[in-house]
Amino acid sequence: MKRISLYLIGLLLLPSLLFTSCDRGDDIVDSESTPAFTLLKNHMTANGLDIDNIDTNADGEKFVVGAPAAADLDAFLAKYTIIDIRSNTDFMANHIQGAKNVAFADILTEAAASTKPVLVVCYTGQTACYATALMRLYGYSHTRALKWGMSGWNPATAGPWNNNIGNAADGHSNWSFSNAPTTEVFSDPVISSFSTDGAQILKDRVEQVVADGFKTVSGADVLATPSNYFINNYFSEADYLGFGHIDGAYRILPLTLADNTYLGLDPSSNAKVVSYCYTGQTSAVLTACLRVLGYDAYSLTFGMNGMFNSNQAFTSNQWGGDSNPKNLPLVN
Repeated sequence: MKRISLYLIGLLLLPSLLFTSCDRGDDIVDSESTPAFTLLKNHMTANGLDIDNIDTNADGEKFVVGAPAAADLDAFLAKYTIIDIRSNTDFMANHIQGAKNVAFADILTEAAASTKPVLVVCYTGQTACYATALMRLYGYSHTRALKWGMSGWNPATAGPWNNNIGNAADGHSNWSFSNAPTTEVFSDPVISSFSTDGAQILKDRVEQVVADGFKTVSGADVLATPSNYFINNYFSEADYLGFGHIDGAYRILPLTLADNTYLGLDPSSNAKVVSYCYTGQTSAVLTACLRVLGYDAYSLTFGMNGMFNSNQAFTSNQWGGDSNPKNLPLVN
């Protein structure tokens, strides 16, 4: 009788044990397995998908390409499948000849249908760069973003950049010219996956980050309370000091998996990792990569141009200085 009772108890407990084991969703599949982050990292470094390879692919193509000279327009249009991820209203008002209006959520599907390299177009180049990084991570290594977005194509579509340059950092109490703080060493991020295949983990992570949309924070918010963020300035040391920087900003550059410099970033759930650059375009690429890797990462919109456009240290990538819209044709 006792054996029968124990048998019945075991049967009753079995579903509970099964559901418990299937609902873990933590960084490892079982106590013996390799952490999902490690599987992901190993796959990316072994297959040319480290952060620096997303920035510049194996053929030396940067993630951005500038609008062409008028004489080169036909060749430029013929080279790419152009997807415009702006709103349908703005797309219908004016767009590049041959471009297709595509929702951000559908970028991976659209890339799979293309027989040519994809050029992603948005308002300022920032969301397009975020999309480009995710598409490169997904296997579409020749994807590029239109630098400066439609703002750089024609004066009629330049409003998004013209209206968002600013100088809030000039004289701000949280703008500093001090040396960068000493880089710390943190642990790896924790990501959830039941897969033991690095390629599958990457695929799932990219799809999730696409579904979540572009994650950004404004320069004004970070300037107001820099202590609320883990800030990484993506400038050279000379520019970090010459331009000045947000108080407390680190300068972790290069930032790659292979050399473990990524360990300088705080992976904890209460650390909002903010990257910023000159235009918000490189920081968008970094942010896409970091979110795939499990960081709570954000791109500072409009970069230095949004915070301190008049800064005398600018020699390139200054909107309204060396960078202005071209006068290329639009269709509607």
